[in-house]
Amino acid sequence: MATQPIVILGGFLITDEAYQPMRHWLEQRSGQPVQLVPANRLDWLLTVGAWGWRRLLDRTAALVQELASCSPTGKVTLIGHSSGGVMLRLFLGDEPFAGRRYNGAALADRLFCLGSPHTALRATALRQLVDRRYPGAFFADAVDYVSIAGDLQTADGSATARRLAPGSYRAIAGSSELPGDGLVPVVSASLRGSRTLVLPGVAHGGAFGSRWYGSPEVVAQWWCD
Repeated sequence: MATQPIVILGGFLITDEAYQPMRHWLEQRSGQPVQLVPANRLDWLLTVGAWGWRRLLDRTAALVQELASCSPTGKVTLIGHSSGGVMLRLFLGDEPFAGRRYNGAALADRLFCLGSPHTALRATALRQLVDRRYPGAFFADAVDYVSIAGDLQTADGSATARRLAPGSYRAIAGSSELPGDGLVPVVSASLRGSRTLVLPGVAHGGAFGSRWYGSPEVVAQWWCD
């Protein structure tokens, strides 16, 4: 696939500075612009409702349109971490959402989802909406979906991962005895119909382990030009 600009939508309550090492690595590797969708903790707290999703997806749309206009392919690559990956699945769609129609699949032809909880026993109404409208790799004829899941062993994880993983895995997938990244189990991060890569020793975020999806040495494992 030709090199093209990249847009990153981060995860719940994770601020922009956490993604800077990944952004710099991708800029050097691709030689293309890499932009983060601006999002602070208040923006993420507002995503309990559709209006909060729309705020972030509107910003995503503006960046995608700007970068696609100067892209050698006319398209961009999308990267979504955690909740960001689920939201970008909705962004690809062409049905109206909260008064907007994004149709992101017209301008993006690859989506990387990093530790995104695509399935959950207790999914929120908005996440259920994503699965109902666009189940699995819904636009696989036009978009290359790549799911990245971490398989974090106890010895590799932080105290936070050891404390949160059992309850999180149980709430998401019904069992605490599952492989996962310290927050999201592999079974949930593996979007049906996508290409899936499971990375040993990789954590959900910096609070869960020293090596996470955004660590440059880990980005080198999942990134493909």
